[in-house]
Formats: sequence, C-alpha cells, structure tokens
Amino acid sequence: MSHSVNIVESGSVPEEPIIITGLPDVGLVGVIAGLHLASYLGMEDVGSIESDLFPPLVRLHKGLPRAAVRILRSGKIILILSEAAIPANAVYKLSQTIVQWATEKKARLIISIGGIAVEDRINLKTPRVFATASNEATLQGLKEKNVQILDGGYIVGPYALILKYAAMGGLPAITLLAEAFFNYPDPEAAASAILELNKILGLNVDVKALLERGEEIRLASRDFMNRTQMEMERMRKSQEYDVPPIHV
Repeated sequence: MSHSVNIVESGSVPEEPIIITGLPDVGLVGVIAGLHLASYLGMEDVGSIESDLFPPLVRLHKGLPRAAVRILRSGKIILILSEAAIPANAVYKLSQTIVQWATEKKARLIISIGGIAVEDRINLKTPRVFATASNEATLQGLKEKNVQILDGGYIVGPYALILKYAAMGGLPAITLLAEAFFNYPDPEAAASAILELNKILGLNVDVKALLERGEEIRLASRDFMNRTQMEMERMRKSQEYDVPPIHV
C-alpha cells in the first residue's frame, strides 16, 4: 500500500518565507518553542499536513477540531507545528514533503528547533544551544552571529532528514538543538532555543512568560512526551547518547 503526506493550504502562504519547524523530539523543545512563538507573534493558521501515516486524531481547541500538524503564519515567517507524536514510519515522507514544499515556495531558510539529550541536564541552569547548517555559507552566517556550532556527532530523526534533503537540494537550512532532558518536557531548553532564534532572525520574542509557565507546561505535556518517547525509541533517538564528545 502506498502512503502519502500532503500539505493542504487553507490561507495565503508568501513566496520566499522563512520556515520554522517545531516537531515532537527530545524534551518537546521544538513543540514548546513553536507554541510560544505562535502565541507571541499572533500567528494565523494557513494550512496543515495530512497523511494516512498519522494517527487518526484531531486536536480540539475551544470545542472545534484542528489538524494535529498545522502550518501557521506571521508575515514572512511560517511555522510548521505538530501537536501529536510523529510515527516513525512517517518520518521519511514527512521530511521529504517539508523540504519539497519549502523549495516550491523558494524559502529563504528552514530552521528546525529541537533538543539534544544531555545526561547532566538537571545540573544546567541555562541550557546551551548548538547549531548545524546545510551548507558552508549558512554555517558561516551562524558563526558571525556567535551561534555555537555542533562540530561532531549524530542527529537522528526528522531534523536529520530535513537537513540532509535541504543540503542535497541546495536549500539553506539550520538545526538548533538545545540541551534538554531526553524524556521530560523542557520549557527552559525551548526558551534558550528561542533566544538563539532571536539572534539569528533579528526577532525580539520575550521568553519570560514561557519560563514562568514552566511547571504548568511540564504537567500538561507529560502524556504527549510519553507518546513521543515511544516513537523516538523506534527511530533509535537513543543513539544520540552514544556519540563522541561534542567539541564547540
């Protein structure tokens, strides 16, 4: 049986956007950061990603259904945000679809926000954020903005594939990885990632409210984190624990 992943546009999507992806991953960093960005920037829904590989569910909001994987917009910034765990068998097609769509829209940049698990996370007051890029020019731009570079190791999951496909297609892409708990929602890591995003894009997104709601977010996201952890284990995300020491 052939499966498909399709992007459905329900609103206006500009040409040459900056596309940010917030997918369920280590510490739910991308999702938490994405939800905060959507609220702070007053983003509007302009589409969704649909697939028969996704679980048969909808997200209820104020009594009304909305897609589990949404596409939101604020000006030239587009956010792809998943509020459901991505099944491991959907990762390849989802990643290909996102990069293909970004190419069709002549995207200026794709920025993926995620977490990188560290064993001593509980001892870190302010998680660090590391970055990698799809090409040398984009990497140099990060260095000029004093963003710490992930020099070695592995990335596993959809962000690895988005970076790979973007590199193959000559599309500028960045992955931001904040130090995070592997299987525990981490709003502080999401806040650190947003501060780096501010630096890269010249934004001024305040993270004070996000940090103040940290415990509330952790409690509300526990079940989501559990479902995401099961899919991460299927993707062997635990391999990221076995990488050589990170040199920055």
